[in-house]
Amino acid sequence: MKKTYKIEVDCANCANLMEDVTRKTEGVENATVNFMTQKMIVEFTEGQKPKDVMEKVLSACKKVEPDCEIFL
Repeated sequence: MKKTYKIEVDCANCANLMEDVTRKTEGVENATVNFMTQKMIVEFTEGQKPKDVMEKVLSACKKVEPDCEIFL
């Protein structure tokens, strides 16, 4: 399952860091962060609950970029 989320991030490098940690999060099959459109597309592993996974993603992203936001 794929879902798109609106994000708020200040720089392209931070967006790349968010993409990297999102891809490494358990329950995420693939992820793309677009700094220009301020959107994150997440493909979830089969059987995962997107809400639960995205809570982990937000926590991981806050560690690399404390000011980032993901609007769930």
